[in-house]
Amino acid sequence: MKASLFKITFGTPEAFVPTRFAPPSRVPVKEIDAAAVPEIAFSVSRRGCKLVLPLTAATQLYGFGLQLRSFKHRGNKITCRVNADPRSTSGDSHAPVPFFVTNEGWAMYVDTARNAVFQCGSDRNTGMVLQAESAESKVMNSTDELYAARTSATSVLTVEIPVAEGVEVYFIKGDTVGDMVAAYNMLSGGGCMPPMWGLGNFYRCCGQFNEEQVMAIADGFRSLKLPCDILGLEPGWHTHSYSCSYVWSERFPHHKEMLEKLTAQGFKINLWEHAFAHPAAPIHDALIPYSGDYLVWNGLVPDFSLPEAVNIFADYHKKLCAEGITGFKLDECDGSDLTGGWSFPDCAMFPSGMDGEQYHHLFGTLYSKTIKQALGSNRILSEVRNLGALAASYPFVLYSDLYQFEDFLTGTVNAGFSGLLWAPELRHAENKDDLIRRLQLVAFSAQSLVNAWYLDKMPWLELDATDEVREILETRMRFLPYLYTAFYDYYTTGKPPVRALVCDYPAAGEVKDQFLFGDLVVAPIAPGKTGRDVWLPEGEWYGFFDGKRYEGGLHHVETDGVPLYVKAGTLLPIAEPVPYIAPDTVFDITLRAFGDCAEATCRLIEDDGLTDGTDYRVLTLRRGETVASKRYRILP
Repeated sequence: MKASLFKITFGTPEAFVPTRFAPPSRVPVKEIDAAAVPEIAFSVSRRGCKLVLPLTAATQLYGFGLQLRSFKHRGNKITCRVNADPRSTSGDSHAPVPFFVTNEGWAMYVDTARNAVFQCGSDRNTGMVLQAESAESKVMNSTDELYAARTSATSVLTVEIPVAEGVEVYFIKGDTVGDMVAAYNMLSGGGCMPPMWGLGNFYRCCGQFNEEQVMAIADGFRSLKLPCDILGLEPGWHTHSYSCSYVWSERFPHHKEMLEKLTAQGFKINLWEHAFAHPAAPIHDALIPYSGDYLVWNGLVPDFSLPEAVNIFADYHKKLCAEGITGFKLDECDGSDLTGGWSFPDCAMFPSGMDGEQYHHLFGTLYSKTIKQALGSNRILSEVRNLGALAASYPFVLYSDLYQFEDFLTGTVNAGFSGLLWAPELRHAENKDDLIRRLQLVAFSAQSLVNAWYLDKMPWLELDATDEVREILETRMRFLPYLYTAFYDYYTTGKPPVRALVCDYPAAGEVKDQFLFGDLVVAPIAPGKTGRDVWLPEGEWYGFFDGKRYEGGLHHVETDGVPLYVKAGTLLPIAEPVPYIAPDTVFDITLRAFGDCAEATCRLIEDDGLTDGTDYRVLTLRRGETVASKRYRILP
């Protein structure tokens, strides 16, 4: 373990906090007395409780969950409040997490399910006589200067937790940002391990489709030779979808036969839903005593902290799985202050004793945990609209109804700081360039997702881009065994498969529009652009697609593709693309060398690719050597 974890208890913590429902930590945590850390000031008032910590002039803070609008948070006020479609740097998020990591060897997780407020750099009045600034320094020449974050070397971090009279805080000390992020993920029970097919390409069908139209989409993927593993059905599969009935509608009169045909074609089937149970739902009446005191869209809000509610919901979903369903998209479990106010209020009460504010923070994670119970030992990689603290072990990827490319790239970079996975999904496109640039980002993210829920045709057909789309989707499949190995590292060590460059390279603290995919540097180009500046860490690098050698530093790149860079000395396993992943799929692997790789090795993970109870085998590969494997065939 490259980092150390410490727990400090201040005051009297609340009963309903994320650690109460999280998996056991997979790393040791040392408890220390609050009196041993006098540099942290703790107090309680009628507002709640407060922590105050010193910051240096150089302290930068990263994290706070899925943040789509900001990368560094020094000088920001971050309110960890669950909300759909956040459009500012306020901290509102589909997945706010009260965890941050610094560039100075320490990180902090605050174990709360409240709307905690982090003032990331404020100057306190200590009673000292301060030297006046020169008049010259007060002249501002632009609005950027006027509103720039200005904090001094004596500034502090202030954490306010409403209502609570105490809190447990986890401190992490480590050499690098990546080491501390990995330690937080292991505190969360380790990263998730998806099924191998879950990393393939995923297409969500139009919500208005019937079973014939779904079958036509499936046939289209296979006839056009577009790799696809998963098809998703949107709200129209329910007899009632807002709130949900969880009953097949008249659009799918022969849904069992449809599922059998799709399965025979190699597709896995994923169903959209949310947890608000309509009166027509078969589980509605049984859930009444285990639900909150407010309805949403006339549907019950189950209290998934109660085993009774979990068992009712999970047992019903087991029946859907028995028909051939392999996963569920869990929608609308975030907040709605910014999107019409449709969700339950913070003052709602749940039979467990939680209030609405607390349940907003725990809803998505507990919902994911419930669906995982329904799946049994079968693995999944699906979607959810809200996750919270200590959620790294849950195999669900976040998404948003927002659709700005820059926001989606920021989410891709930021999510890994907080034990989260993010899908910068493709929906519609303004033109061919827009489609290609968006899909390039999708292909190198944690989940390769095209969400056509409002499109009656594949979005590339009318843009004459099928060949380009096929190439990008096949590129995803070429890297699938490599990405699967990166997820194994996430599962066993906490190292995120997709993460910011600063996790591994301290000098990359300002780089907010590039990320690591495994250990490869990805620098997506925005729609409407033909090139961009790329920053590479110190050392020797090679362009994956152009084969050129690059030294660390800043480079300008012009390309129709996505800039992708491999560190010198890397032996990279590249697979021949397959149309989908079957239990008996064997990948043809070429070991591609970048620079001097005479002594280099690489790894691949072999297992059943399907279940939690599998045995993992780590294969170490060298050029010119063969290895016995049921999953991989190493080409000369």
